[in-house]
Amino acid sequence: MNDSPGCPLTDVAATYMPRLSEIPSEPGLAAAVDQHAAAVREALIPARRGPGNRTVRREELADYVLGFTDWLSRIDWTEPSGHDFATLRLTAVCWLIREHDLLDA
Repeated sequence: MNDSPGCPLTDVAATYMPRLSEIPSEPGLAAAVDQHAAAVREALIPARRGPGNRTVRREELADYVLGFTDWLSRIDWTEPSGHDFATLRLTAVCWLIREHDLLDA
């Protein structure tokens, strides 16, 4: 999937993965990204899967990214120089990609 053209995880990682390097120097950013990652994880992993199966699945995260970026397109969002809701959410997606090794799957 990561080799296919237009893979949403590859595209998001290429753009927003570098923002993860800002986290160690900005504790507030670390907290915000952590909260966004938790929100995405909760949206993707229903409680019925139980505590033993809390892995983020690549296909589910890709679908989430497609929906989220589609919404951003519909509202004509443009990336700011700082951090807004969308950049924090996309940075959190990159954190999940990295933590769950989703580009190498």
